[in-house]
Amino acid sequence: MINILYIVVGALVGVFGGVLGLGGGAILIPILVYIFKMTQHQAQGTTLAAMVPPIGLLAAIRYYQAGHINIKIAVLIAARFFIGGYFGGGLAQRVSELMLKKMFGIFLATVGLYMYFSK
Repeated sequence: MINILYIVVGALVGVFGGVLGLGGGAILIPILVYIFKMTQHQAQGTTLAAMVPPIGLLAAIRYYQAGHINIKIAVLIAARFFIGGYFGGGLAQRVSELMLKKMFGIFLATVGLYMYFSK
């Protein structure tokens, strides 16, 4: 039964990620923490591992087909994201579970409020 739930969650996160342009983590991490009872570290690591192939490739193909990707900029960002992710993952391991969860929540709330109140 739990495998089916992961499949459903993956499909929903993929749709939301593709529609909203989210990395999916804003949706998937809270689900893994609060529904599947993972630690914040586990949820973030699992999300990174799960999202790299499907969202990064398949959703990007659709945007590319519509002419909505600047390949040069995407490659520059991806190269830095690749290296930055390695170092960011190492830094996250040094942060306590509670602090990491709070940092994540503050980030989401700040971005959400900014987007909600901007024109």
